[in-house]
Amino acid sequence: MADLDGVKEVKNFYTDIPQKTEGFFLKGSNSLDWGMKNRLARIFNPQSGRTVMLAVDHGYFQGPTTGLERIDLNILPLVQYSDTLMLTRGILRSIVPPSVTKSIVIRASGGSSILKELSNEEIAVNIEDSIRMNVCAMAVQVFIGGEFEKQSIINMTKLIDMGTRYGIPTLAVTAVGKNMARDALYFRLATRICAELGAHYIKTYYIEKDFETVTSCCPVPIVIAGGKKIPEFDALKMAYNAIQQGASGVDMGRNIFQSESPSAMIQAVRAVVHNNEKPEKAFELYNFLKRS
Repeated sequence: MADLDGVKEVKNFYTDIPQKTEGFFLKGSNSLDWGMKNRLARIFNPQSGRTVMLAVDHGYFQGPTTGLERIDLNILPLVQYSDTLMLTRGILRSIVPPSVTKSIVIRASGGSSILKELSNEEIAVNIEDSIRMNVCAMAVQVFIGGEFEKQSIINMTKLIDMGTRYGIPTLAVTAVGKNMARDALYFRLATRICAELGAHYIKTYYIEKDFETVTSCCPVPIVIAGGKKIPEFDALKMAYNAIQQGASGVDMGRNIFQSESPSAMIQAVRAVVHNNEKPEKAFELYNFLKRS
């Protein structure tokens, strides 16, 4: 017990300064519980309000993707430049050191490979396992317009219910089938459905026409998917345009780990996302770092 003798009696209660409670910086998140906000603040940088997610979960349906043959050699050196690592629990437990302090988004849905109908998924990670892994969010694929649309939506709502119970956000990933139109009309529909049903943030694709209407009518943050590998300058330009048109970050995989210099590329992407660096300057940074 502390010594009670000589306790200082003069105290300052700052009666002239009203207490302030700041609103949460992330779009649509003010009503969430403290734990949920804390996890989101580890995914999204509180200073910029944005995130660079490094997506390496491709293997859950397509096996050892080019660039992901050796996660330990190809990906772990890049983690330091990301805000968040998005991956499967198998890779997390078998390869990622527990000393890594970056936030983790776990791929929580699965069920079909590239040899079958991809929309036929279910929840593949139990909420207790997500808690054990100390993840900051759980990602679930949602196939609006797909053959198993309803099932994928129910997967999402179940994951949201379970995650909310324990303060873990849900990331809804809007999947686009081969025969679906990639336009603003579709993405406004898909992202809004996910948000209306409780997803805390959403991953979707960037489109050149009217993307700002997608981000504007979605009440929660949107991060863009990197998609297939394209030239480095084009990927930086896509990231820049998306950010300027309302996206809250990027979840980039192949355009980073399949780049000629993955380390240089992820640092250039960070400059675009967090510092509003224009594509030309970011590409100069990429080339400088590639030569270093």
